[in-house]
Amino acid sequence: MAWLTRFLAAVAFLAIGVIFSPETFGSKSDGLKSPTLSTYLKLAHLLCFSTAFGAALWVTFIGGIIMFKNLPRHQFGNLQSKMFPAYFTMVGICLAVSAGSFGYLHPWSSSSVADKYQLGFLLSAFAFNLTNLFVFTPMTIEMMKQRHKVEREQNIGEEVGWSKNVQVAKVNPKLAAMNKKFGMIHGLSSLANIFAFGSLAMHSWYLAGRLDL
Repeated sequence: MAWLTRFLAAVAFLAIGVIFSPETFGSKSDGLKSPTLSTYLKLAHLLCFSTAFGAALWVTFIGGIIMFKNLPRHQFGNLQSKMFPAYFTMVGICLAVSAGSFGYLHPWSSSSVADKYQLGFLLSAFAFNLTNLFVFTPMTIEMMKQRHKVEREQNIGEEVGWSKNVQVAKVNPKLAAMNKKFGMIHGLSSLANIFAFGSLAMHSWYLAGRLDL
């Protein structure tokens, strides 16, 4: 994942440069751009946005819930610890490209208020995603590994659902404390993910209003 992190950082810096200094990359504040380039950028924006939105929708509301309800809890946690870094990295790259192309097509100095708000939504989603990738996800995975170790000592974790964990935590203060800390970190991660998804949903409404079907 190290190379993906470096690639994401490079794409992020490029996107920031395009957004705040589009003239450097050939964008004109008077709206004069190459039609072919504009088409490619619109395509990049749509593909990357739709990929990020679709992935967020599936992971947040469908895939994760199905896996939790059907996989042994430790197996589910181990799978999530591999999937989430890849998920946040992919979504981060897509959001960087999407925000960068949108910023190029809508230079700040000549953009409407609505366009500026949309760029803000894209950047907000990107920021929440990066917070999850570099802060909450590593903390959650580390806490999960520590809790799995304690649970294995109690011969639990291979069941589906939380029932045995809750029962053992009532008589095991260490596990109860871990549950509380894990719940707090995981809650913050989920909240950041929901905020990112909400920002993407706002942009999807904007795009729908621009369609001429």
